[in-house]
Amino acid sequence: MRRLKKIGIVLLVLYALFVWSAYAFQEKLIFIPTKMPQNHVYDFCQPFEEFWINTADSAKLNAVHIQNNSEKGVVLYFHGNAGNISHLGHVANLISKYGYDGIFVDYRTYGKSTGEMSEDAIKKDAQLFYDYAKERYDENKIVVYGRSFGTGVATGLAAENNPCKVILESPYYSAVELGKHRFPILPVGLLSQYRFPSHEYIQKVDCPVYVIHGTEDRIIPFEQAQNLFNKIPEGQGRFYKVEGAGHNYLQDFDAFKEGVDQALR
Repeated sequence: MRRLKKIGIVLLVLYALFVWSAYAFQEKLIFIPTKMPQNHVYDFCQPFEEFWINTADSAKLNAVHIQNNSEKGVVLYFHGNAGNISHLGHVANLISKYGYDGIFVDYRTYGKSTGEMSEDAIKKDAQLFYDYAKERYDENKIVVYGRSFGTGVATGLAAENNPCKVILESPYYSAVELGKHRFPILPVGLLSQYRFPSHEYIQKVDCPVYVIHGTEDRIIPFEQAQNLFNKIPEGQGRFYKVEGAGHNYLQDFDAFKEGVDQALR
């Protein structure tokens, strides 16, 4: 009995250390940035301008503005939790195919961007880029596009503004629900400093919303996209079920192409 008690205490201590580590290092669990030398030269096929936005807390945010001189408008794009905007050539080609300009944003610590990461900072940064777009385009010609992690950023931004459309590729219901899925033995609801409640944001979005998700996604379960879609105000949402697709390379599937075509044509 005494031995079992000792084992129980050891296991409890180990679990407490595990929980503390998850809390202390949660940014490393969520964000997988690829840094870029400040002198890196982007090589998009389209005409583009690299630009910077300085924030109130002294962060420097890097972005690329694809300039096709479009009359259709612009796609403001928020990528996932890995990589950086240098990996988005295929996205630039896609939106250019439909005649749009594009603004590709690197979050703090990604690519050439600097600054301290927090949920509030990410939201404020997203608004700065939206304001940049509004200075150059009519708001009814701004499309907000989020992929994976970026869907929470895009949905929150759309809830506070009036874009003409929102595209959500591989979205989650909320960052907390996604964390519970990935780390079921942790009290994620108590620990998480990054909550991104997309299911709350989406109810405030007042424009068409296009949701695209793979049925075999092991990173963000298909059911999370379905549940998020059910929160969209009636008549505003369209759902594109990509049979057999995982989390990446959705662009290779016909259902993805149909969804993007419906959104951008």
